[in-house]
Amino acid sequence: MPAAATPRWQGRGPVPHPQLRVTDADRDQVVEHVKAAFAAGRLDKIEMDERLDRAMTARTHADLTPIMADLYGTRPAYVPPPSAYTGPSDESRDRLLGAGAHLLSLAGLFVIGPLIIMLAAGSSSPYVRRHAVEALNFHLTLFGATILLPFTIIGIPLIPVYWILWFVLSIVAGVSALSGGEFRYPLTIRLVK
Repeated sequence: MPAAATPRWQGRGPVPHPQLRVTDADRDQVVEHVKAAFAAGRLDKIEMDERLDRAMTARTHADLTPIMADLYGTRPAYVPPPSAYTGPSDESRDRLLGAGAHLLSLAGLFVIGPLIIMLAAGSSSPYVRRHAVEALNFHLTLFGATILLPFTIIGIPLIPVYWILWFVLSIVAGVSALSGGEFRYPLTIRLVK
């Protein structure tokens, strides 16, 4: 197709021919936009699931365009990625859940607390998911260290130090989540993404 015949969309680059086959990256980009629309409350769960199914089975750009048309007007199926998420959308709810992911471990729900919060609210809020995943990874690392450190002579005196760090860092992370900030635990193996 000649370059002059290739349509353009508001300076965002050439729009692919509707019958051009889509790549995995094209599908993933549409999936991210649908998830962002769900998190913003523009789609309900059933409609999001239907659109995600259609996006993952799309073969051409003509298949992807209707998924996005009512979200972004007449834009093509590939649109610029949503802006980077900077903080909690519903401040009080997201901040409390993010803090709860860190602080529930102090109530004895070590791995279970962050896991419950991640499964319950992580799909609707990227902020809550980031905090829940970080807390879950830290507590899994702590659990593994508690089991493995006694097998080394030098590790036995480190266990109380590690548990004190757990207590202090959980409080710091919870306060950081309540204030709308980010927190990364040190010395953590990040198994869950």
